[in-house]
Amino acid sequence: MTEAVLDQQEVTKRNISQLLSQLTNTYQNTRSERKEIVIQFPPDNEEFSLLEEIELLTVNLRGYASQIAATGQIINKEQVISQLQAMRVFSVSPIGQFYFSNNGNYEQIKNYIRMLDYLRLLLLEYLQSL
Repeated sequence: MTEAVLDQQEVTKRNISQLLSQLTNTYQNTRSERKEIVIQFPPDNEEFSLLEEIELLTVNLRGYASQIAATGQIINKEQVISQLQAMRVFSVSPIGQFYFSNNGNYEQIKNYIRMLDYLRLLLLEYLQSL
């Protein structure tokens, strides 16, 4: 690999680590919105509620990001790349409906969702460059 590719990988890895830290802070700041969302958006014939869907995304993406931040690699890279490509944050029914139908409301949690999607894209970029 060329030095430029290695440098770009290092920059992307650093960005993943920084975003991981920002996600923690942002999530803590969404506490009041999450309490309101539990009341305003009960499960609606879906397997998981809106907050549960967000939690599932969070756990998956944070797990991958933590592995990369700690080791610079990931187990089952090709499988993870496929999962990340198939994972469309805004296509998850409760998330997409919530995000696009609540204009001007819940901006902190919407920001958190955008950050999750950005983390997904950074992870894909990093893994595809290995």
